[in-house]
Amino acid sequence: MSHVAVIDIGKTNAKLALVDPDTLSEIIVVTRPNVVLASPPWPHFDVEGHWAFLLNALAQFQASHGIDAISITTHGACVALLDENGALAAPILDYEHDGPDTLAADYDALRPPFSETGSPRLAGGLNIGAQLHWLFAQDPELRDRTRTIVTYPQYWGHRLTGVAASDVCSLGCHTDLWNPYEGRFSGLVETLGIAGQMAVPRSPSDVLGPILPAIAARTGLDPDVPVHCGIHDSNASLLPHLLRHKPPFTVVSTGTWVIAMSVGGSAISLDPAQDTLVNVDAFGNTVRSARFMGGREHDRATDGPYPEPTEADIAAVLDSQIMLIPSMASGTGPFLGRTSCWYGGEPAIGTGTRGAAVAFYLALVTARCLSLIGHAGPVIVEGPFSQNRTYRRMLSRATGCEVIAMGGATGTSQGAALLAKGLRRMAAPAWGTEDSLPAAADDYIDHWRKVAGLAR
Repeated sequence: MSHVAVIDIGKTNAKLALVDPDTLSEIIVVTRPNVVLASPPWPHFDVEGHWAFLLNALAQFQASHGIDAISITTHGACVALLDENGALAAPILDYEHDGPDTLAADYDALRPPFSETGSPRLAGGLNIGAQLHWLFAQDPELRDRTRTIVTYPQYWGHRLTGVAASDVCSLGCHTDLWNPYEGRFSGLVETLGIAGQMAVPRSPSDVLGPILPAIAARTGLDPDVPVHCGIHDSNASLLPHLLRHKPPFTVVSTGTWVIAMSVGGSAISLDPAQDTLVNVDAFGNTVRSARFMGGREHDRATDGPYPEPTEADIAAVLDSQIMLIPSMASGTGPFLGRTSCWYGGEPAIGTGTRGAAVAFYLALVTARCLSLIGHAGPVIVEGPFSQNRTYRRMLSRATGCEVIAMGGATGTSQGAALLAKGLRRMAAPAWGTEDSLPAAADDYIDHWRKVAGLAR
């Protein structure tokens, strides 16, 4: 097998990547913005726009290189409700919509405890159970119109194959619908009255089937091209490391969300009030995790492009103790409910000094996430932050751990491509590590933690 087309729907962008599953190199990547449509009945994803984009890109990839298999990865906190004909029974809700918060008290009385689901209570629609509760209240006929409920990667798999499924990783992503310790649906499924509608959970590497004849005709793909079930995106980033490395280690998957996942670290009790949770990996195992909306915070804090910080920029931030204090996205992360502010002066927008201060902020919030999940061993950074050297250096200094940057436009597409190889063990690549910051960073870290309300 030489070419796997990976459908990768992130919160910010929708992508199609053509990946060599042997080298994990990305041959082509095309993207489009994941714009939320504001039209009634509620803010929803532009799935028809994505579908047209994906079909066109599949045809182009097939014509230029050929496609041997299709795999899928998407952001979590998303389900599709299908009617008896397999079409959407309702538009797919954007999980950032605050509508579900209007029924928060009612939902809180229904949802299972953290000890059953490993799922913290989150704002808006970040808990799929809260989405469903709210959707059924908004449209009393929706429950009856819904024949099948599928998690988001499998929505795209269903459009390609006509086969409905869910995957254990997406169900294990703070949905409230899954018991990760027993590998089964939580009691909420019965409480919501949807036990007969939830699509059967499958392993992400399972083959749903070949593409539908109409898809083959539209794209020029071989009608027998297999479509794999698919996987939640941060677990796609984790997968290559599960196949390559022995624990302990931690993977930090970055993008709109920064997800820290500890493999084989110290046993520690998770605190749902600090946005820690239990993820489920591609093998169905539990993974202690923590997260914050780091990519969103980066964009808000920098407020535009900036040059790569120089050593002089870094020294100026350290010496003057210019700090961004949490939190830029106060509804998520280990500093829930906190309002951000600048301490020691606010650097000008578009400067390397501001870029350095923001990178330090993101690294220190990441370090806090790592401490909450009992991480041990090297820290492997995936995605856009892997290219931010200032972030990596501060993360190394703050954790005292080796920090390793992974290449590639996105680790999610590489991990999803591995589903087509049957989850076989892989050789570990040679790692290049980053030098840490000077000792002056220790005073900065101590002061930041003090101002942020943390003890060292």
